[in-house]
Amino acid sequence: MKGSFGTKITKSGAVSYILQFRMGGREASTRRYTIGSHGSPWTPTTARDEAQRLSVLIAQGIDPVEVEKQRRREAIDLAFNNYADQFERACVGRGWKLLVARSFRLYAKPALGNKPLPKIARSDVVAVFDRMPEHQIANRRNVFAVLRRMFRWAVSRGDIDRSPMEGMETPPAVKARDRWLSDRELARVWLHAPATHPCFGPIVRLLIVTGQRREEVSSLTWDELDRTERIWTLPGDRAKNGEPNRVPLNDLAISVLDAVAEKSVWPQRGKVFSTSTGGGFTGYHKGKLKLDRLIAEDNGEVMRPWRLHDLRRTLATGFQRLGVRFEVTEAVLNHVGGSRAGVAGIYQRHDWKNEKREALDLWNAHVATALENLQKSRAPGDRQQ
Repeated sequence: MKGSFGTKITKSGAVSYILQFRMGGREASTRRYTIGSHGSPWTPTTARDEAQRLSVLIAQGIDPVEVEKQRRREAIDLAFNNYADQFERACVGRGWKLLVARSFRLYAKPALGNKPLPKIARSDVVAVFDRMPEHQIANRRNVFAVLRRMFRWAVSRGDIDRSPMEGMETPPAVKARDRWLSDRELARVWLHAPATHPCFGPIVRLLIVTGQRREEVSSLTWDELDRTERIWTLPGDRAKNGEPNRVPLNDLAISVLDAVAEKSVWPQRGKVFSTSTGGGFTGYHKGKLKLDRLIAEDNGEVMRPWRLHDLRRTLATGFQRLGVRFEVTEAVLNHVGGSRAGVAGIYQRHDWKNEKREALDLWNAHVATALENLQKSRAPGDRQQ
């Protein structure tokens, strides 16, 4: 049915242009669609032209009210940036939420912007990966997993009919790293770390002696630490895998924390590693570059490229060399795979507290010996504390 064009004037004198119409014949109720208020771009002429365009849609059985609702929904609720935020809020698990937020912020949002979800094609998704550096193999797989999960979530909610990622091949897996540091390399890292940054130095040393993850160490708070019991209680909401962990503190770990606190009585609250502005430490890249430079300038042999995460693998390898049981190694590392997976992980609830302390004390002695050996091999003028 052809619509009826007219105007509506409020008590205050505001004028708006409307189209009155029916969908489905004379028995259907009359509906009203507001074209817009008088003023740019709506004048009697432009509003009448719009009314004629809408009348053609109505004659074809298309409801302009529903079309406008869908347009507004796509422009706001289904805009990628907004939808990504909604998906992020629905995610469970601290580690996964952090990965989702980072993938959206650094890679997906800059490429997809506010494009409505129903209008995102496979080529748009491919563009996300085309913008990523080629060497970021692991990041490609992470971003792929995040986007695939989000689009499947959208399908399950009825917000889109099909995922634009259907049929896309998962990026190739990253070859597992096998780099671990020798005793001499580990000692060189330990000796030079304090000269890098007041936060980065002790973070590196704690990574060496505890084997925990970088973010777990750098976000450490004093209330997680008990000097009397010599224990660090990592809560599940801070652990990457969501599982809490109790990490015994050996002598080297205690000495690092005493130095940070500048006394043997530790604070009861607050961040262990905070910047001058009070924020958390994030300067890993700059700190690592300086550490590598200091090591290269110490007249020792050239050190093969390494990453902070290799310190965790070094502890695990060191445990193996020291005869520590595999189950104890996994308990120290808070790793849920291997011996702690499946049925064993459900029913075997032993926390390995005493065994973990014994293993970390063995590791303490091993690292201390490596430091002594390095110092003995240096010329007197080259020795550091």
